[in-house]
Amino acid sequence: MTDSWMHDTSVLGLRPESRFVDRELSWLHFNTRVLELAEDPDLPLLERVRFLTIVTSNLDEFYMVRVAGLKRRIAAGIATRSATGAMPRETHAAVLAATRTLIERQTRCLLDQVLPALRDEGIRIVRWGDLSDAEQWPLTELFHAKVFPVLTPLAVDPSHPFPYISGLSLNLAMVVRNPLTDARIFARVKVPPSLDRFVPITQGGTEFVPLEDIIAAHLDTLFPGMVLEEFSFFRVTRNEDVEVEEDDAENLLTAMEKELLRRRFGPPVRLEVEDTMSREILDTLIDELDITPAEVFHVPWPLDLRGLTLIADLPREDLQLPAFVPKTAAGLVTVESASAPNVLEAMRKGDVLLHHPYDSFSTSVQLFLQQAAVDPQVLAIKQTLYRTSGDSPIVQALIEAAENGKQVLALVEIKARFDEEANIEWARKLEQAGVHVVYGVVGLKTHAKLSMVVRDDGDRLRRYVHTGTGNYHPKTARYYEDFGLLTTDPAIGEDVAQLFNHLSGFGLMTGFRKVIVAPQFLRAALIERIRRETEHHLAGRPAHITFKCNAVVDEAVIDALYEASRNGVPIDILVRGICAIRPGVPNMSETIRVRSQLGRFLEHSRVYAFANGGVDDVLIGSADLMHRNLDRRVEVLTPLENPAHIDRVKELLNFAVADTTASWRLDSSGAWVRVRQDGSGLALADYQETLVARNRPKPSQPES
Repeated sequence: MTDSWMHDTSVLGLRPESRFVDRELSWLHFNTRVLELAEDPDLPLLERVRFLTIVTSNLDEFYMVRVAGLKRRIAAGIATRSATGAMPRETHAAVLAATRTLIERQTRCLLDQVLPALRDEGIRIVRWGDLSDAEQWPLTELFHAKVFPVLTPLAVDPSHPFPYISGLSLNLAMVVRNPLTDARIFARVKVPPSLDRFVPITQGGTEFVPLEDIIAAHLDTLFPGMVLEEFSFFRVTRNEDVEVEEDDAENLLTAMEKELLRRRFGPPVRLEVEDTMSREILDTLIDELDITPAEVFHVPWPLDLRGLTLIADLPREDLQLPAFVPKTAAGLVTVESASAPNVLEAMRKGDVLLHHPYDSFSTSVQLFLQQAAVDPQVLAIKQTLYRTSGDSPIVQALIEAAENGKQVLALVEIKARFDEEANIEWARKLEQAGVHVVYGVVGLKTHAKLSMVVRDDGDRLRRYVHTGTGNYHPKTARYYEDFGLLTTDPAIGEDVAQLFNHLSGFGLMTGFRKVIVAPQFLRAALIERIRRETEHHLAGRPAHITFKCNAVVDEAVIDALYEASRNGVPIDILVRGICAIRPGVPNMSETIRVRSQLGRFLEHSRVYAFANGGVDDVLIGSADLMHRNLDRRVEVLTPLENPAHIDRVKELLNFAVADTTASWRLDSSGAWVRVRQDGSGLALADYQETLVARNRPKPSQPES
């Protein structure tokens, strides 16, 4: 492929760098799509509340990592332009402006739509001043018994420096006056994160008062003898992205623990304040936190909508989506005993394709490891752990296997963002149980999703492998959509064994027979396949590219897709989050369509499918199309070879991107449009809810 067309503005009709959508703004567009679900009156009310909380938590993480990175580059004077041609300072300004619009829209959704609808259903959030004396009295008792003991009032004066404000904490800022001297003093009280944000007015009731209101109503007990002049609420977001220079770290575990302590004191990247905050308090916060006015967001009460999770979890089935119960995967049901499938036996009979959460994680992947842990013929288990739950049955199975005398290797990625502390804890627990714990290759995160069991089957040693697109996390597997493959394919087993040996030992990574591994081989393998589709198309053979992933950012892969499109190859991209592609641009991407599916489940799987002249080439795995995945992580893509599995995955992809299926669709300007009806006004099919309905047992069939 040549690059000349990239710089020919007459061909593009755009500046060369404008062939990409800015990745930071694209992420904000993604969070706007999540907000559109909260705004959707057709969704059950408590699901809309939950999407409001997700918008907030998503935005928090975006600022802690991505915006923090922008600020680091600005502070360091790095003048490198992004792929879109923007300087860091320009991108930062654009992000702040887009965030302001997003927050204003989220606030309108909450105040104008969701809270009134909740009131209509008997669920009310009321302010302290709206309560009667009879309602306030028991809450005052609650304050003295359970809230007051954990509060720490902090004043600022010559003998008390400005206090450290922890990231994402909700705080009261106030000015109190000494009646004896008339001296005005700034003070701060942190709302305890260990207590529920919304307190029921009566036991088991559905009327709630915010915890911060209860605290504010009793500030006189925290500052006895002082006069409360004013108070307001605020919240700070800090840079919480950890960095460890592994070459200089003798012990990665210890280095990471030290860095996590430093994370707590990262510089502020955003300040949210109640829109009624006085100029005096605001100026104090801006000065003390060393933040610019442009990074201040004035928000009507309430701040920090994550606390609404308590409301979303209320036991009101009439206001939630119908319960969903996963089924045991079809490939395992054929050998199901009265109690549970024999996973290893099923794998000996043939590959098993898994599609979570529609296929149960607990009766497939989890059971695979649990059964291997107690199987006397199993000799060894090797496992990658990127994220897992706090009470992980996966970890317990590895511990049990080690206690049963099996050789167990766990590759724990302790640099998994925001799960570092949990993974450090599990690493130590595994080590104490006799598991061999390693942390992968210096300079790379191990993001691959792999599990391998070595069993003495009598006539030979056989490798049983699970490879997939999702984490070994039983809790998120209930609402993360992912594919997995259970296989005893000898070539895949040999490849996975070689990769584990490389990750736990030394030596250069050499070629593999079937799996494709990043960072050495993956980008080149995908680009080679994209070019192959062009050759098939020009020769008149079947050619089509369909990608499904969480993010599409890598410029080299995107340019390869553009070149394939210029040669007429039909291309469908199904992306959950960031997408830097501009589809539908004449002479560049006319044959590219980009769709996005969001809903009750988080679309998390990565699939790369090529028509390949009529011999389908379908890969599943852990890698998104991002620099970090292709250059700085150990990732694995695995081919599907069973025709029935290929057909199933293709059918799902085709349904997701079909014009008859509701979706968000990306246009050439970088704007996303939600399309839910056809030209005659008829509703389009809902992708996830259709799959949920298919998964429900027929009335005559018992649930698995």
